[in-house]
Amino acid sequence: MERPSIRSYSIRGTRITEAQRAAKSLLQEIHGIPVENKKLDLGVIFPASQKIIMEIGFGMGEATAIMAMQSPQNGYLAVDLHPPGIGKLLSRIQELGITNIKVIEDDVHVVLPYMIHDQSLDGVHLYFPDPWPKAKHHKRRIVTPAFLELIASKLKPDGYFHLATDWVPYAEVMKAVFATSHQFSGGEIDKPDSRPVTRFEGQGIDKDHRVTDLLYFRKP
Repeated sequence: MERPSIRSYSIRGTRITEAQRAAKSLLQEIHGIPVENKKLDLGVIFPASQKIIMEIGFGMGEATAIMAMQSPQNGYLAVDLHPPGIGKLLSRIQELGITNIKVIEDDVHVVLPYMIHDQSLDGVHLYFPDPWPKAKHHKRRIVTPAFLELIASKLKPDGYFHLATDWVPYAEVMKAVFATSHQFSGGEIDKPDSRPVTRFEGQGIDKDHRVTDLLYFRKP
């Protein structure tokens, strides 16, 4: 599988506790999906789910776990590379008895083209991606025209792409990128009740960070 030459992420704070390490080794075989050059049969993985939603970069998994519990009718495919966060989400899944989340530990730029069938996702969430604020790092930002093309190919017609950021300049850049796409329609929205406010977001709000929610739909 071809790896992206420019990464849209940076592995920071990679120290992992013994509890998180144990959770990863014991629980990943149960609640995780191995990375292979093989398309997944999402209907088999989530046989009773009405919708299948991909969570890109779930952090410590707080919001993903809450959404999965609030919407047990949906299946959540959680993709990230942050070892402590993966261990924490796996622990949450086990402790809370969550049955509608599967975790993939890899870059979404690998997972989407090699493991996900076209037009198989009902929704994609991208919450608080790294804004890479320095100009020399802008090329690392995940929301690009090429990334939108990739997301659009995997979404069902009328499937949605929900994004959130607490970096206003990045929100404006995202809007500008979507404006170049002929495959999406939508724009800025009020924060929906379906997106939980995590401790990370709460800390930003306490510092007067403005959070922007964007919602776009794949055109039929």
